[in-house]
Amino acid sequence: MELTRNLMVESVGRLNPPRPLCVDACESVAAAVATLRRERVGCVLVVEGGELAGIFTERDLLKKVLARGEPLSTPVTAAMTARPVSVNVLDSVRTAVERMQVGGYRHVPVVDEGNRPVGVLSAKRIVRYLAEHYPTTVYNQPPDPLLVPETTDGA
Repeated sequence: MELTRNLMVESVGRLNPPRPLCVDACESVAAAVATLRRERVGCVLVVEGGELAGIFTERDLLKKVLARGEPLSTPVTAAMTARPVSVNVLDSVRTAVERMQVGGYRHVPVVDEGNRPVGVLSAKRIVRYLAEHYPTTVYNQPPDPLLVPETTDGA
């Protein structure tokens, strides 16, 4: 199938992941939240010395800060997900999808060979890419793949 082959061949770079929004590791949770709100995004990457140190998401805010009653002055490094799963620009789209699926992630950092963030790949972007490039395959799937009609509808 063309879709399956292309997912193994096409690189993450083909998805044009947007530039990452980054905060420095010395920043507070409040600064990271201000960036999330200002830019209307669900995550920011935490960098230390230009390299990816972690990812801070809305989920981290809820579970690691607000639910525990921690102050917003808490260092972002205490609330982030350290050493997050990432993909390289040259990795296949399939690799990115597999890593997101296995870990249950909605966002995955895209890094270069030096572990410097160059983008953020979201599940939303992957779905949009698939729908734009493979509309027949995407839109013609039954709601439940195990429920295939025995006869065709219509005349």
